[in-house]
Amino acid sequence: MDRLVFNSSAAIREQATVRQSLVNELANVATTGFKRSYEVALRSVKAEGDGFDTRYQSQAVADQMIQLNPGPVMATGRPLDIAITGKAVLGVQAENGELAFSRRGDLRLGVNGTLEDGQGRLVLGQGGPVTVPPGFLVSVNPDGTIFANDPAQPAAPGVFIDQLLLRDASQVDLRRRADGLFMVDGQPPGSDFASGPEAPRLIPQALEGSNVNAVTTMVKLMDHSRTFEAQIRVIKEAKSLDESGSSMMRNA
Repeated sequence: MDRLVFNSSAAIREQATVRQSLVNELANVATTGFKRSYEVALRSVKAEGDGFDTRYQSQAVADQMIQLNPGPVMATGRPLDIAITGKAVLGVQAENGELAFSRRGDLRLGVNGTLEDGQGRLVLGQGGPVTVPPGFLVSVNPDGTIFANDPAQPAAPGVFIDQLLLRDASQVDLRRRADGLFMVDGQPPGSDFASGPEAPRLIPQALEGSNVNAVTTMVKLMDHSRTFEAQIRVIKEAKSLDESGSSMMRNA
């Protein structure tokens, strides 16, 4: 009975990783530019302790490799909204000052005229954080160039500000950081990488939605719940059988 309960308990413990991944995806169905990670995988781990050295058991591991499959694009009409096409990513400054990458395109101007994303992170250009003169109207072109126009001089040509730090990530693997941003797999945090063969392009005045399929994720979560209930029933049945055996021994 102990082995039966142990196996069921181990299965419930490993399924917690799967549930956490599914709940995280479901919670970010409506998050702008959110990208799924690869599925939870199983790896073999050697069981230490008394017994044979050939004992191995499976362990669930959440792989945080980013899936850059595009999500649905929604037109917004806001001049600072951008949707990143293909497998390109946008360079931003993390809270600790490191270079990181994102797919969020809901840009805005901060109080100091700095360009930020929807979570308040500084958006980077070719020369560092992008700064716009106060009072100017900003527009972003499909190639990532940023121009600002003075409202007092509508006929004057736009002033070039900077070009967004865009990288084509079709040839590299990106991993999710603890803060939700992306980093290059196998490289130290804050590392940059060479852009791939495809020129990064943007769709101005639009936003990219999450690439999470809500229906698929919900079905997986329901299946996980059924499996959890089955393991609980196994433990309860093992307890019932153990109590029945102890009762028979007492009667004897």
